Amino acid sequence: MNAHAPAADGAASVARTAQPLIELRGISKTYGKTQVLFDIDLTIERGQHVVLFGPSGSGKSTVLRSINLLAEPDAGSLRVDGVEFGPGLPGETGKHGGRLELRRRVGMVFQQFNLFPHLSALDNVALPLRKVQRMSRQKAREKAAVTLRRVGLIDRAANYPAELSGGQQQRVAIARALALDPEVMLFDEPTSALDPELVGEVLKTMREVAETGMTMVVVTHELGFAKEIGDLNVFMEEGRIVESGPRGFYDNCTSDRAREFLRAVM
Repeated sequence: MNAHAPAADGAASVARTAQPLIELRGISKTYGKTQVLFDIDLTIERGQHVVLFGPSGSGKSTVLRSINLLAEPDAGSLRVDGVEFGPGLPGETGKHGGRLELRRRVGMVFQQFNLFPHLSALDNVALPLRKVQRMSRQKAREKAAVTLRRVGLIDRAANYPAELSGGQQQRVAIARALALDPEVMLFDEPTSALDPELVGEVLKTMREVAETGMTMVVVTHELGFAKEIGDLNVFMEEGRIVESGPRGFYDNCTSDRAREFLRAVM
């Protein structure tokens, strides 16, 4: 089913274009003999904040990873700004893009921070700028400093990952993705590896990113946060989208399974 939702109010509102930013149609994925996604259809508008939630193993992270081809679909269409990056649908023609082109437009934050332990926070953010955007060392470090300030960590720029809390490391990882000026940010359960007392600082940073109008797709179990930012909320189970809806979805969903899940976790 196709899912659409209006723009968020306030600072996160942006003008809609006639063409959605991201379209998934008929996306399927199999690992070995196990099919994990079944004909996923999802439309993401520019500036929209999309939340994927559901029980463990429901396929949420695989959908997310399909958007930047970390999990390449076996079948279906993945279009970003009208450019096809997936296998495509039978009979359809048009421009096809490559994996590197896609990943320059899509930033991703993982459960684990994946920082280089031998580099400072500043250089962890600067390195992709040098490798991907071919910036000089000085310009990359200048932009990295600006981005660390944005996530409230400029005072930790010289610290190494081992000298940072888990929440601080995840905020460095967010800064690293933001520094590349992506069109969309993907967050794959970014607080699941954190101690409970550190979750709030990462959610605060994500909230601030959302308020800039950045297009975001978030897999999370933090459903209080999801209720706050979710323009489009998608409940998944067993590799399928069971139900989706706009703001107010958590109080108004109609699927018995979605209601049962929400009663158990909220």
